[in-house]
Parts: sequence; C-alpha cells; structure tokens
Amino acid sequence: MRVVIAEDAAVLRELLAQMLTERGHEICAAVGDADALREAVAAHRPDVTVVDIRMPPTHTDEGLRAAIDIRAEHPGTGVLLFSQYVETKYATRLLAAGSAGVGYLLKDRVANVAEFTDALERVAAGGTALDPEVVTQLAGAGSRKAELAPLTAREREVLSLMAEGRSNAAIAQALFVSSGTVEKHVAAVFDKLGLPASHDHNRRVLAVIRQLRS
Repeated sequence: MRVVIAEDAAVLRELLAQMLTERGHEICAAVGDADALREAVAAHRPDVTVVDIRMPPTHTDEGLRAAIDIRAEHPGTGVLLFSQYVETKYATRLLAAGSAGVGYLLKDRVANVAEFTDALERVAAGGTALDPEVVTQLAGAGSRKAELAPLTAREREVLSLMAEGRSNAAIAQALFVSSGTVEKHVAAVFDKLGLPASHDHNRRVLAVIRQLRS
C-alpha cells in the first residue's frame, strides 16, 4: 500500500511509519497537521491515509474535517481515523460522508500490529473497519432505539460484526456458525432495515450507518 500518515505526536508518527515500512508498504508522507495532510494526499494520491482526529491548532476535529474533505476530493483514497478515545459522533460523521473505504480505530490498536495492518488493508481495499469498542458502545445504545427494534439479538450481533468490517466468512468464524446461517441473518437485517438490493449503494455500510444514527 501507499500510505500517508497524519499524526501530531512525532513518536507515534515515526512508529507507524517504521511499522508499515517493515511490512513492505510505502510511506508517501508523514505529517503533523491537517493542512499538510491535504497537501500530501493531493500530491501523492495514496491508497490510504491514517489520520489523527485531534490535530493542531485547536486539537478538536481538524483531522476529521480533513478526512471528510479527502473523501470528497479523492474518493479513491481510503481514510482510517485514529483517536485516543471512543468518540462515536466522529465515526457517524465520517461514515455519513461516504459508503466505503473508511475506518475508525483507537490508538491502542497499534499495539496489535496484525490487527492494525489488517484494518488498514481493508480500508485501502474499499472496505470498512470500526474499532470493536466503538461498535460496542453504538450497539448498546442503538439496540434500544425503535429503528433497530425489529432485529433479533443475533441479528444485532451480526450487524455489530459487520460494523467492524468483517466479511460473512469472518462473522461465521466469530459466531461459530455456518456461512449460510450468516447469509440468512444478513439478509434479514437488510430486509428489516428496509435496504433493498441496489447497484448504487453498499447495503452493508448503509446498515452500519443506520446503526450509528440510531
């Protein structure tokens, strides 16, 4: 993968760059603020960018706003947001800006190199990768809302795993069921959430967005 990193903490920025380089990926740029991120993406057109949500000068949502701009201006570039804490509103805003090639991980995930690189590769390939902690909080709140009320406990569980970016095969492995069973649960989720088949939309991501907004 060709990667641009935007992280204002120099030590973490260098750690990410070294870790990804050692695994054969190309670091096009490693920058410390949102403006430099926008310039680097425009110049290098990477496959994916890792973006810290809170960057200079205000350390609020500069990274998020830059990520949304990148999704609009460079739709072929995946965006993986990084945060120290679970901030579900940011996950909602990012997903609402595009239906694929997005992710949101807690910075603690860097400690698990395989997990981090797997998530980054999914996002670069046009998939979705949400931190399990984010999904857990959203699922806990969303399951009490009317929009998700028709779903069974198992269907909500499948939806949560979908939100993490897992394929049907990975969901089947996590739940110790067959792929066919997962396919039936996924179809039921789509049906109950009113998401008909369409060539213009990614129903898996739309289902996840429905969960986030509930």
